Amino acid sequence: MIESAMIWNEPNNKSHWDPEIDPDWSIYADTAIRAGRAIKAANPAIKRVLGGMSPIDPHWLNRMADFGVLDHVDVIAVHGFPLDWNLWPIDEWPDRIAEIQAVVPDKPLWVTEVGVSSFGAEEVQVFGLERTAELLLNRVERAYWYSLFDLPRAWGATTRHREAEGSSYYRHFYMGMIREDGTPKPTFERFRDYASRFGLMQWFHFDDPRLDRAAALLRELGTTRLRTGMSWADSFRPDASDWFDRQAEALSPFETMVTFCFTPDHLGLQPHHSSAAREPQGFADFCGWAIERYAPAALGTSDARSGAAR
Repeated sequence: MIESAMIWNEPNNKSHWDPEIDPDWSIYADTAIRAGRAIKAANPAIKRVLGGMSPIDPHWLNRMADFGVLDHVDVIAVHGFPLDWNLWPIDEWPDRIAEIQAVVPDKPLWVTEVGVSSFGAEEVQVFGLERTAELLLNRVERAYWYSLFDLPRAWGATTRHREAEGSSYYRHFYMGMIREDGTPKPTFERFRDYASRFGLMQWFHFDDPRLDRAAALLRELGTTRLRTGMSWADSFRPDASDWFDRQAEALSPFETMVTFCFTPDHLGLQPHHSSAAREPQGFADFCGWAIERYAPAALGTSDARSGAAR
């Protein structure tokens, strides 16, 4: 199931990693190094991806280099949403890519999350897809479009200040190509033209009822690459392994990047999923366990996929 593993999601974004607890990212650096070692020990063939930067910040990347983190990852990742949240225009994508490549010229750079909301108009989302494809698909080795489904309003978005963020918050619910009622937006049909080259990024909540439909829609589109998440916090729920197994089985036809993230409340320095852990090795152990279970080094690629849920 797994061919690459991302070590946390947007660790330089305060909605996902609490800067009050770890203001210089030294705990994150220790966490990432431990996780990188654990993933490599479980299966050296798995590509280790540094948590996607959002915002795109070469100074943060230099800090990671100073801490030695880059010695334990194989790929650098960035996230960008210039038509929704970033304070730069979409045509600056080449410049943003170049400034990161200048810091780490010896590692591949992937855009592991890029998207456009239909909050203002669905036609804007179509334009955003077309322009993003034009700017990125011939410039980086991989890019992943976010996302397949709109986020259901009842679930809430993972942000720091929620509704107090105004329209920035509500855009989270309109990033998909499939509306909450299950009907496709115009972007869904347009994506078919890019599906062989664009990956898709889709989060799944615990016991997500959309899982099987997502797999069917990905096959329909012809998408071969998927990025999703595996929550350390969820691993403490009852029947967590059953959910992870179902997820692995449903997603086994795809080249899957799993993003390991989310601190369990009872293991954080603060009881919140964005908190650094009291013992970072616990996160590394979870990463190693997941790779051993779903991408064991003893199996070839085809065997690993056929026996993912064991």
